[in-house]
Amino acid sequence: MGQQIAQTLSNRHGFSVDAVSHMLTAVYNGNGSMAQFSHPEFGGSGQWMAGGMMMIGDMFNQNLKYRVSALCEDCARSIAENQTGTSSGVFQSQSQSGGSNYQDQQAGGGSASNSLFAPDPRRNWWPQELGSPSASGSQNQMRYAYFADAHRLAVATGDDVWLYDTLQHNIGGFSQQQSGDGSITFTSQFGVVPLSSLPIVSRNGIVEAPQAPPSPAPAPPAANVQPEPTPAPNEASANPNGTSASSSPDSGNVFDTLDRLGGLLDKGYITQEEFNRKKSDLLDRI
Repeated sequence: MGQQIAQTLSNRHGFSVDAVSHMLTAVYNGNGSMAQFSHPEFGGSGQWMAGGMMMIGDMFNQNLKYRVSALCEDCARSIAENQTGTSSGVFQSQSQSGGSNYQDQQAGGGSASNSLFAPDPRRNWWPQELGSPSASGSQNQMRYAYFADAHRLAVATGDDVWLYDTLQHNIGGFSQQQSGDGSITFTSQFGVVPLSSLPIVSRNGIVEAPQAPPSPAPAPPAANVQPEPTPAPNEASANPNGTSASSSPDSGNVFDTLDRLGGLLDKGYITQEEFNRKKSDLLDRI
């Protein structure tokens, strides 16, 4: 249908089908009430606004200006007749460019759906379940769409689409730092707020798990001396008195003890009977 209308308007206004298709798209992008275009058949770059405002590059060519204006009005009429929805928004439309920087902001999510055009995925890049945004725009390589009722803000950077929870903020504008780290900020009833302060809901449709706080470092173990394990008794090595051989002092210690006992016997500190009894006990442990 769009191609048929482009052909009809081409025959009616004397422009090529390519030029008419370009103008149809420009008027559609302007919500049917304005258009920014650039085509050789229209005298280069120009701008049209419903109500009579018409600017073309060939500014002294009044006949061309009249023809282009009539074409824009016919394009707007054709688009309105095939419109299947409406746009809504809370922000005023604005745009600015200069040097290497570019910024565009508009009310609502852009043009409503229209049977003349195939949906452009670049115009509705946000999660579709959110519906139409209250405001959308772009700055340099960053695009944003604000959904006031859902308390959500979608931001596209490169190929990634981030979805944020706007909490209690009523967002009224966005900006991106042109120097330094290029950080993004927005304004709300709380003043200027960095985008990084908002909780991330999802990235490219994948829900982001809430970041757990870091675990505290484990406390160092208390210094203590572990007791040495007691060997299991071994019947083959046990002596007749039931004492395990592994728990007996070595033979060198036994003989040293015997020498000390002999010295005590010589000095009269112990009796012969006491010496013999201790000697027998020590020898049994070998």
